[in-house]
Amino acid sequence: MLTDDLKKANIEAMKAHDQDARSVISVVLTREKTLELDLHEKGEEVKDSDVLSLIQKVLKELDEEKEGYQKVGNDSRVNGINHQIEVISSYLPKQLTEAEITTIINSLPDKSIPYVMKYFKENYSGSVDMSLVSRILKGLS
Repeated sequence: MLTDDLKKANIEAMKAHDQDARSVISVVLTREKTLELDLHEKGEEVKDSDVLSLIQKVLKELDEEKEGYQKVGNDSRVNGINHQIEVISSYLPKQLTEAEITTIINSLPDKSIPYVMKYFKENYSGSVDMSLVSRILKGLS
């Protein structure tokens, strides 16, 4: 399971004294634990797709944080965030390209926005940026 891989990586980062890697992995693990507690109350379990979703949210937050540091010219912090992005991105599956997304959309029997978005969410969760799917779909109309 993805959570186990993250826990092992966190220990390795701690042994290597890699604060940036340890920091970002710890954020994901903490959020995963919170989600686990929330889902446990509902009688559900955390799935890898849930962890992938958490990782994608953390990546978006890191991108925003990096932009802020770039604006003020804090290059050392930008480099640290780039390292964090690199570390946590390695846990995401390969992302679909625009061409692949377009091909999939064109092969679908129904090209309505709700149908296409639901299809991608169910079949490609974690390996596609849903905002990119939406943008491509609107461009095809």
